[in-house]
Amino acid sequence: MTPTHALPPQRPPRRPARRAVLHAATALVLGSAAFTLLPAGAAHAEDLRIGLAADVTSMDPHWNNSGPNNAIALHVFESLVFMDKNARYIPGLALSWKPVNAITWEIKLRPNVKWHDGSPFTSEDVKASLERPEKLVNSPGSFTSYTKPIARIDTPDPLTVRLTMSVPNYANLANDLNSVPIMPKKVAATLTQADFDSGKAMIGTGPFKFVRFARGQEIVMERNPNYWGPKPEWDRAIFRIITDNGARSSALLAGDVDVIESVPSADVAKLKQNPKFKIEQQVSWRTIFWQMDQSRDNPPFVTDKAGKPLGKNPFKDARVRAAISKSLNRDAIISRIMEGLAVPASSIVSPQIFGHPGTKPEAYDPEGAKKLLADAGYPDGFGLTLHATNNRYLNDAAVAQATASMLTRIGIQTKVETLPVAAYFTRARQGEFAFQMLGWGSAAADVALRSITGTPNPKTGYGTWNWGKYSNQQLDQLIEKSLTTVSSDKAREENARIAAKFALADHAIIPSHSQLAMWAMKKGLKYEARTDEWSLAQFFHKE
Repeated sequence: MTPTHALPPQRPPRRPARRAVLHAATALVLGSAAFTLLPAGAAHAEDLRIGLAADVTSMDPHWNNSGPNNAIALHVFESLVFMDKNARYIPGLALSWKPVNAITWEIKLRPNVKWHDGSPFTSEDVKASLERPEKLVNSPGSFTSYTKPIARIDTPDPLTVRLTMSVPNYANLANDLNSVPIMPKKVAATLTQADFDSGKAMIGTGPFKFVRFARGQEIVMERNPNYWGPKPEWDRAIFRIITDNGARSSALLAGDVDVIESVPSADVAKLKQNPKFKIEQQVSWRTIFWQMDQSRDNPPFVTDKAGKPLGKNPFKDARVRAAISKSLNRDAIISRIMEGLAVPASSIVSPQIFGHPGTKPEAYDPEGAKKLLADAGYPDGFGLTLHATNNRYLNDAAVAQATASMLTRIGIQTKVETLPVAAYFTRARQGEFAFQMLGWGSAAADVALRSITGTPNPKTGYGTWNWGKYSNQQLDQLIEKSLTTVSSDKAREENARIAAKFALADHAIIPSHSQLAMWAMKKGLKYEARTDEWSLAQFFHKE
């Protein structure tokens, strides 16, 4: 789960710029002129009701680095660097970020920004916010991978922040600054979720103010009349949690919501044919993939054919991992399960993302998979329970069942257990599973590799979502090389591709597919489909 935050007022439609992660030199001069404000008085006195597909587990923007939480948080809390709909970095609460020397970056903050309580936004708030993730204990999805590279934070004046990095020539600062929400210094001292969930600590700079949070039901925001950028068109944004696909579509058809995200594949055709509705879509940056326990000698849910513990870990053998990849009929998953609303995956990031290696999806080869299993010492296969979510990704439970069937065909007798996302993430992070589904979206391949395949290391922040504990020193070095390539975008992207190819060849994870990001809405609304899949109320407009 990709985890990025906060977005700016958008420019009028134009041809997309060349995709690239901002290199240090290109970030130096970006400022408030980078976007055009909407005309004053554009607001309408009405509500926007959005049907969300996934549960939101906390209002604390630093507690769990998951897409649903991040998307909601950025209505209230903003980050120093924003991201547009095509995953390109642009100025946010920071007007510029530039290197002073090999280890020091200087950030100039946007002036005249106010917190929701009317107090001024300053560099001290930035410092407290960047220091806060490290203080949160037992976070289910830590933000520390974005803050670990920072060795020291100085605030020479209210609108200047200087970061001393622990890694020389650090090239990924724009992503990190985009990924950490900023809150007032006095709020950053709050370490309990309850104060955020109740609204007590919900003081941001964003276009909406917090009204209420009913866990599993709805989140209500109201327009911030003093927002520094264009005011939203809506008096209130009401986000209703509707994880059931059928119920979400029914709510739209009945007029109970104005828009839904993650349109169920079974309903796409009829909604497209209904003149009362419209659909917006584009390929998501999210790759759905499988992680395998590659650290323990006797992982749970791995058995012999009789159901007894196998006594060893087959996933430590690269041949077994390769066999699993060859067993996946990705084209069948796309056509039959996803009903054409996805593309086959060949890497940890989707094809349009910076650093995608340009590789093709691994060919379906069940006979080759059986031979690899036999060569690895499993001619009769083994037993496995596969774990996945059933309310997080598009058709996730059905994808899990199809994958299990494909594994069973090559001799890995596979059962399926699916869980709601909240329970699933908690158990998966605690290492309770051996083979599990995860979806991840990122603006760059090296950034995704750092979190998903990097050797878990609290000091560096690598491997924060590496549930399978995959570890390869050579890949770690390739990731680090890419993340410290500041000579040019082209050079960094080439290094990111090399790292992604290495991870793919070693089958560090097993990529399945990249789903389409889709919204269905009533006619009269417009929304530019976002590669990050997020439903952002401030960017919905009336036609």
